[in-house]
Amino acid sequence: MVRELNNRDASFEQDFKALLAANRDTENDVSGVVKEILDDVKKRGNQALFEYSKKFDHVDLDDTNMRVRSDEIKNAIAACDDDTLDALKLAAQRISDFHIRHIPEDDNLTDNTGVKLGVRWHAVDAAGIYVPGGKAAYPSSVLMNAVPAKAAGVPRIIMVVPAPNGYINPLVLAAADIAGITEIYKIGGAQAVGALAYGTETIDPVDVIAGPGNAYVAAAKKEVFGTVGIDMIAGPSEILVVSDRKNDPRWIAIDLLSQAEHDEVAQSILITDDAEYAKQVIAAVEEHLATLPRADIARTSWDNNGCVITVSDMDDAPALINRIAPEHLELALENAQGFSKKIRNAGSIFIGRYTPEAIGDYIAGPNHVLPTSGSARFSSGLSVLNYMKRNTVIECSKASLEKIGPAAMTLATEEGLEAHKKSIGIRLQKD
Repeated sequence: MVRELNNRDASFEQDFKALLAANRDTENDVSGVVKEILDDVKKRGNQALFEYSKKFDHVDLDDTNMRVRSDEIKNAIAACDDDTLDALKLAAQRISDFHIRHIPEDDNLTDNTGVKLGVRWHAVDAAGIYVPGGKAAYPSSVLMNAVPAKAAGVPRIIMVVPAPNGYINPLVLAAADIAGITEIYKIGGAQAVGALAYGTETIDPVDVIAGPGNAYVAAAKKEVFGTVGIDMIAGPSEILVVSDRKNDPRWIAIDLLSQAEHDEVAQSILITDDAEYAKQVIAAVEEHLATLPRADIARTSWDNNGCVITVSDMDDAPALINRIAPEHLELALENAQGFSKKIRNAGSIFIGRYTPEAIGDYIAGPNHVLPTSGSARFSSGLSVLNYMKRNTVIECSKASLEKIGPAAMTLATEEGLEAHKKSIGIRLQKD
């Protein structure tokens, strides 16, 4: 049964801390195996990719068929429903329109000493997008990871996707085409991450790797960080819905299940100020579970990880939300906009009764790649900034160096770095 908490109870703080401390990421430690795979790819390149693809995905790859050909992409697009393609194109345009607004501008100034300072922004040279493969593939993830890279101005975007038994979901290839990706390889797992990070005879290495994957992919991304940048290490999906009794309980129940159906370790939390309404939502969850195609997964998630929190007053909720720092936060409330201003820690906030989280997964525009497991306390969702870097610029004239140089020489002396001091002083004839 779903866990129920009430902030009036004497044990609430202890129970709430237990909720926060629960570890839902129960995957076994695969770091040792992943390191071996990565080392093998670094040493043997393509041959390692071929062997791992045969072992794990049961597909025979070689130098001639590892890369997806243009005719394969065309055939995949032809196999897709026109309405679905139109939906993908609309989503891609909305994602691009939103993300392109957040490209930072260069900044230049001359301060009161005459020193010229500035910041210059550049896209990375190459980005690698990892996409899970098989029939349960997610073309929306292709768009969410690739379109911001395109908007940022990354000149080379490469996609890797496993092809179990030789199969790639046509919608994944169609989404890649819509996002402007032309370089696609039929590889997955830790070995694909290794190929992106280190390169092989066929695949040139990239600068940033983004995209979701299983425990092996996550461990591989963590391992190659430093050689390349990564988007984040995402944990199980989660949603927190704050609802008053003016919502249809069936709406809120299905919103909770929209994340529970992802996998057994997803988490759905409801906060409400009405105990009777909480019972109605719980009952509505049971009604939906009777008909959902992925009910077994959703029920395991709801029973093991779900939680319903009843507060004595909605004013108590923001402090709890900020401690949870949820990936997705729905505010189905009166004055939801005003309430949202009290929230500091959340990946994405969905405001109002007519803004279900699912709209953000596909079509709204902001990214659905978001921080999980409380990491919204210190990190943000995927954006163009993940594919960009900045250079700082400093330019001194003789006159401005004369104004600020002596102070720098003093600090260098205190730190015992004589060459630092002299490199300034020699220009000021004070060495």
